[in-house]
Amino acid sequence: MTSLTDLASLNYRRSCSSLPAPVYRRPSTSNNPNYLITSNRKCNRWRFRCSVAKDSPITPPISGESKSQPFLDCVIVGAGISGLCIAQALATKHAAVSADVIVTEARDRVGGNISTVERDGYLWEEGPNSFQPSDPMLTMVVDSGLKDDLVLGDPTAPRFVLWGGGLKPVPSGLADLPFFDLMSFPGKLRAGFGALGLRPPPPDREESVEEFVRRNLGNEVFERLIEPFCSGVYAGDPSKLSMKAAFGKVWKLEQNGGSIVGGAIKAIREKNNSTKPPRDPRLPKPKGQTVGSFRKGQAMLPNAISKRLGSRVKLSWKLISISKLENKGYKLTYETPNGFASLETKTVVMTVPSYVASDLLRPLSLEAADALSKFYYPPVAAVSVSYPKEAIRADRLIDGQLKGFGQLHPRSQGVETLGTIYSSSLFPNRAPPGRVLLLNYIGGATNPGILSKTESQIVEAVDRDLRKMLINPNAGTPLTLGVKVWPRAIPQFLVGHFDILDAAKDGLKNGGFEGMFLGGNYVSGVALGRCVESAYDVAANVSNFLSQGVYK
Repeated sequence: MTSLTDLASLNYRRSCSSLPAPVYRRPSTSNNPNYLITSNRKCNRWRFRCSVAKDSPITPPISGESKSQPFLDCVIVGAGISGLCIAQALATKHAAVSADVIVTEARDRVGGNISTVERDGYLWEEGPNSFQPSDPMLTMVVDSGLKDDLVLGDPTAPRFVLWGGGLKPVPSGLADLPFFDLMSFPGKLRAGFGALGLRPPPPDREESVEEFVRRNLGNEVFERLIEPFCSGVYAGDPSKLSMKAAFGKVWKLEQNGGSIVGGAIKAIREKNNSTKPPRDPRLPKPKGQTVGSFRKGQAMLPNAISKRLGSRVKLSWKLISISKLENKGYKLTYETPNGFASLETKTVVMTVPSYVASDLLRPLSLEAADALSKFYYPPVAAVSVSYPKEAIRADRLIDGQLKGFGQLHPRSQGVETLGTIYSSSLFPNRAPPGRVLLLNYIGGATNPGILSKTESQIVEAVDRDLRKMLINPNAGTPLTLGVKVWPRAIPQFLVGHFDILDAAKDGLKNGGFEGMFLGGNYVSGVALGRCVESAYDVAANVSNFLSQGVYK
């Protein structure tokens, strides 16, 4: 669901230290991995005999006389991209203190909202479509063995915004700003003066995205660039999204430099004066600002990480309860395909959606659970359709081809879809010869009513919108490849988001639940690349906690 992020904005570049590739276990536990605790007596609670997966080692329950038995170092709840990348970061960068890691997943597959489908010569995504190839992201790619499978979009490919009945190109750099026709000359002047600091001062409260952008850059920038950008990133309502939480890098520019331009200049100076570690020579060097995927789609990444982690990933393990042990560790009880099983661990990382974490943590901390229940996830549908190439309007072709990343649609322009990715133009081998593959997103915070529509009604809405700006009105009915409706798709970083997140963390801290960490896209940010980058931070926090020697 975060793929429109990459269509709308390609300005993230971050660095990350190199990680050694091998994944291994600590010798003291690899020959006796006694991390599964089961009971051979009947369990009154469930009324039948407890058991565990056949390939899992069985040990007697930990009693008061056997507290010295080794625990797992970490259990990660959720095998979406955040959970898997945290596990890989622990296994590659922090193996000395966190060799014994288990990832559990309630579903029968890994990847979370990443879902790639291949059929009849088509390859399409049902969730996030691409990512920005930052250095942390590329490090994860290389460590997962996918360097040769990486595919990158053309950095010169245009991006478009629907305005006034036509698709207008978005400026790709500063040199394009004076010439692009998406904004009027007065609107450009207002944006320029505002960026320099000639605008009202910030209020003494947290601003929404709409308030911040209108104040700093003017109405046209908001209505024609930022509003559709918010639809692309969050499927959200910019009047409610927090500028600080949703677009913190831009927010910090004004905070640190007195204006957007002043903050940018200060940031450049600080970057030039700082000492950067050498870049990992293993990493590819993308040309320009582009987006990436893999030869067989986004699902290659979670599948590759899962394969490397091997038996450390437990699928169809539904977490039933979490309890704190006397020795400050945790016991997690699961319903598995082979019965009930328990894990005992020094640390826990919850990477499931916040509403799931809320239910699981409620018996431990009402304060944390109540905070986590407040995050809002609106519905979004990913609709993949195909047309013959001749169905594309002639004025949308470049050198006889549909070229570009895709298009975004402001809510004011009378269309229901949030945006469209030109999947067959962006990456190779996504559609058969002579066909165009388009991935469309519809729904979001401003249109939750898609949950009441049938799949055919959703496809009709998408096709109707496309005929207004991209497809010939007299073209035939599109080939519908897939309609994936996510009832709770993207967490909204609304005004007060960080306060709510801090309240959840404080609830755990104040309750004495040290070693319990929160992760996932409601913590890190919704873009796939941000989830990966944050995984390294979470892994470092877990490693630091374990290295303090709390557990003897």
